[in-house]
Amino acid sequence: MTAFKTLDDADLAGRRALVRVDLNVPMEDGKVTDTTRIDRILPTIREIAAKGAKVVLLAHFGRPKGPDAKNSLKQVVPALAHALGQPVTFVQDCIGDDVAKALAAAKNGDVLLLENTRFHAGDEKNDPDFVRALAANGDLYVNDAFSAAHRAHASTEGLAHVLPAYAGRTMQAELEALSAGLDNPARPVMAIVGGAKVSTKLDLLGNLVKKVDVLAIGGGMANTFLAARGVDVGKSLCEHDLVATAREIEAKAKAAGCEILLPVDALVAREFKANPGHRVVKIGEVAADEMILDAGPMSVAEVVLKLDTVKTLVWNGPFGAFELPPFDTATVTVAKAAATRVKAGQLVAVAGGGDTVSAMNHAGVADDLTYVSTAGGAFLEWMEGKPLPGVEALRKG
Repeated sequence: MTAFKTLDDADLAGRRALVRVDLNVPMEDGKVTDTTRIDRILPTIREIAAKGAKVVLLAHFGRPKGPDAKNSLKQVVPALAHALGQPVTFVQDCIGDDVAKALAAAKNGDVLLLENTRFHAGDEKNDPDFVRALAANGDLYVNDAFSAAHRAHASTEGLAHVLPAYAGRTMQAELEALSAGLDNPARPVMAIVGGAKVSTKLDLLGNLVKKVDVLAIGGGMANTFLAARGVDVGKSLCEHDLVATAREIEAKAKAAGCEILLPVDALVAREFKANPGHRVVKIGEVAADEMILDAGPMSVAEVVLKLDTVKTLVWNGPFGAFELPPFDTATVTVAKAAATRVKAGQLVAVAGGGDTVSAMNHAGVADDLTYVSTAGGAFLEWMEGKPLPGVEALRKG
């Protein structure tokens, strides 16, 4: 990717590399329960260390209001060192003499983890004095935390203005995938947007109808669009106060030449639980006491057929209540169909945000799509067309 400076452009030997990573990992009883975020940063750490730099890791953990043991990064050190296969030196602060002394004692190729950057209010405020204090212990800056790129904080954005700045390998992979998804995609492009509520995805839908050729809407939000078309959705989750907004989005789509796909049939039930009594009905035949909990087989077939006519797929949010069988059927079927086309070289498929990662894991296709982003908020803001401060700061001048 030419628009961003990467590790290929960096002179690392004998340098102190400040590397912003995402170590906001889930913990239980003082142990890391999911190492996905650790695993993703290993290539960047190993490459910088192998090229002879001192690796100084910067990260936040939780939402502390000041120093507190519960949000200390010290508890992440055992899992990080185990995954990395080498010792990790923990430093009790992220600025000041403690860091300078630890760096002076470290050898090239060593890895240091500094304490939670958010223990200092200056991080989230992007305070220039705090930026300078962080920068004092580095010769260059590497950002490998796309998940925090939508925040203009000292450790995610400020440092890129005072030190030579580069994208780490995880950040680079994410930027290349996102570029292939929406910024410079192979056309036609299809977006699948699911999830419960239209209200949380207004900006996203408004941006997508201008950028994609086909928009398939699923999940609870599809019910709001169906209601806007005058369909009775029974007691399904539906934001009736947003039907006018749904009509506006449809009108924008029509004006932009974007085709909207809504369910034509559905799996309905009277109870929100796994394996209840359920039936398949055409849209418009939902009884007053029934809920739409997944898209039906005809709707799924329509989406799968449409996959054969597009070259790029961007996916955010499941079709139905995928945690409860059989209401995972639409999500799993479409995900497997997308994965098959990716493997055959017919499709670029980028998925992410919210429940999407869990849904793709549930469907068993997370490793088969072109890219699955674990970035959550940053991925959604990218889909909304908003500039991400941490990314913009890495652009080549």
